[in-house]
Amino acid sequence: MTYVVLGATNVAQKGEVGGHFWVFAQYAVALRDLGCRVGWLERFEPTGRSHDDRHLIDQFRHRLSSFGLDRDVVLYRPGENGDLELVAGDVVQLGRMTRDADLLLNFDYRIHQGLADRFRRRALIDIDPGLLQFWVSLGQLTLSVHDRYFTTGETVGTPAARFPDCGIPWQHMRPPVCLRLWPVSYTPDAEAFTTVSSWWAGEWITDGRQLVFENNKRVSFLAHADLPRRTRQPLELALALALDEGGGRPLRAPAHSVRQAERSATKRVTEYVDDATDVAVLRQHGWRIRLASEVAASPERYREYLRKSRGEFSFAKPSCGVFQNAWISDRTLCYLASGKPAVVEHTGPSRYLPDGEGLFRFRSTSEAVDSLAAINADYRRQCHAARSIAETYFDAAPIVAAILDASFATRVAPAAPAPLCAEPRDTSALTS
Repeated sequence: MTYVVLGATNVAQKGEVGGHFWVFAQYAVALRDLGCRVGWLERFEPTGRSHDDRHLIDQFRHRLSSFGLDRDVVLYRPGENGDLELVAGDVVQLGRMTRDADLLLNFDYRIHQGLADRFRRRALIDIDPGLLQFWVSLGQLTLSVHDRYFTTGETVGTPAARFPDCGIPWQHMRPPVCLRLWPVSYTPDAEAFTTVSSWWAGEWITDGRQLVFENNKRVSFLAHADLPRRTRQPLELALALALDEGGGRPLRAPAHSVRQAERSATKRVTEYVDDATDVAVLRQHGWRIRLASEVAASPERYREYLRKSRGEFSFAKPSCGVFQNAWISDRTLCYLASGKPAVVEHTGPSRYLPDGEGLFRFRSTSEAVDSLAAINADYRRQCHAARSIAETYFDAAPIVAAILDASFATRVAPAAPAPLCAEPRDTSALTS
């Protein structure tokens, strides 16, 4: 039996983000369905509150157990010089995992080289196409050496890319969805197109010179805040808002982060005040707002929320438009698999992503309005097309099988650790 260890990131730590769990569960369940033994390896940063840490770990194990994935789990805290402090599991279990595993299927870009080297074969999965290569090229992130490098970005390593490949032999793969876990849910009476999204995370992209922009979802939504007034279709956002522990009041952004970015920017950035201000703007324009912590805090509630929706409507982070990475969200795949049509922002030219039947990729507010109208004009057909897209392009079984085949094929020479580009690529074109 092939033994694959999945190197996950931020799943145990993000106890109230049900959608993030699904990103990795799709791979783990598909591996098991293919007859693999599956292990789970993940870094975990203790909060300093032992009761809270234990709750997160117990909750995480419970969630894994519902998928039959809780028998081989190691959580660790990285120390200096590659030393590890084990938070869940023990030294014997970790030793057995690294010794017996046929493959580390790794999503943790920050894994220490010493830990990675304990595995005889390693494959990296890039789920942040464009951004990952940008960070590496500028020395903002150092990747450990792997035997194979897979990316969900269709343009990565091609002439169409607006970012360097960093000398890494990237292999394109489609993001998977486990179809049996997302059966069709036909709900013609459902009112709202929905999405689940982060809002403000203080994320800025900069090359330290002429390129800087805010990369939070709020930028994309607020740029089209008047959309609900231009369509009869109700639109609902389940948002992860920064709420304090006292009374649920949205927290303000650190003022210095905004000022620092504005001083460096060559283009105007959207100023962030606080979540309450942004939410008030959205509601004034007709958006329905829910808290993600109420409707999608667990994998089960997340799935239920998506499957009771009429479809998905969402924008992408600004980086997807800047880098034109031809990215599609794992969340969108869950909607499609459930037979829910999706209207999502265009993220770059694609050779295979459908556009106009089940999945609509809009470039403007007007295109978004027309796409929603087209779906509602023949809702049953569009639902059927959505599921067909998931079955044709994103079925986890053949995708994960292909990853395994490529990972165990004759190895290519692994790339050297970052920095992999001697000089950062000129990014002036990205600001024009």
